[in-house]
Amino acid sequence: MKQEIHFVTGKGGVGKSVIAAALALKKSREGKKVLLVELGDQSFFKDFFELPSVGFQPTSIRENLSVALWTGDACLQEYARYLIKVESLAKLFFENAVMRAFINVAPALPELAILGKVTSGPRKHGPPLPFDCLIVDAFATGHFIALLEAPKGMAQAVQFGPMGEQSRSIDACIRNEDLCKYHIVTLPEELPVKEATELVQRLKAEFSISSELILNKMVQTNIPEASLKEVQSEDSDLGKFAAYIEHQLSHQAEMREKAQKTTKQILSVPLFFETKPWSLVEKIAEVLK
Repeated sequence: MKQEIHFVTGKGGVGKSVIAAALALKKSREGKKVLLVELGDQSFFKDFFELPSVGFQPTSIRENLSVALWTGDACLQEYARYLIKVESLAKLFFENAVMRAFINVAPALPELAILGKVTSGPRKHGPPLPFDCLIVDAFATGHFIALLEAPKGMAQAVQFGPMGEQSRSIDACIRNEDLCKYHIVTLPEELPVKEATELVQRLKAEFSISSELILNKMVQTNIPEASLKEVQSEDSDLGKFAAYIEHQLSHQAEMREKAQKTTKQILSVPLFFETKPWSLVEKIAEVLK
């Protein structure tokens, strides 16, 4: 089975991590062995799912579903241990002052190490990653572009040798739409939609990547528009609430129309009034394609 890689990104605060968890749960329910990967120094899922810990090594949280937290430094150290084979030598390599200084100043090296690990399965290079599907809760919009630019930038800087070769291999992998899928989460609001559609355009223009736009927390109602207008005529809290709902529905439709000028790949996720994390994730998983 070909390993799937899904990147989930979006402006901070739009709910991308919960969408990533829901997508991971959906894939695990399809019988695939799934790894939900967080990028960064702190774990959102540790607190969200009330887990004892989330670290570099995968932790099982549901049937067919595990979670891990990856940093550029941890990915780089694992890769060095894989190449050098001897733990003590790998440790000495990273404790060397000259090497540490190089790692700290090398442009995009942490991002390259992360993408190297994420794509190691399809490229058949690096430590084994025995999962059918990787769901990457990636960096927010701006940093996400820097993440994707890292392999090409390193390949241009180091054109020969193993580093140049692996950088080109990683770059080819993230551009391969048969292997990697991209999901951009946004809210039906002016600024998030603007940022999300700009990212859709950049991915297409700079990487030839098509991406799915997910409009999150969409207010939905079965109340006919005529009924909403009728209630608004009442000078009451109910009338004010009806006016708010009608305004929200109109604004959402406007935001969706703006988004459709950029992409037709749009999925709407309802606003669920749910306080239990797993219940929320399960409900979202049911509406994801």
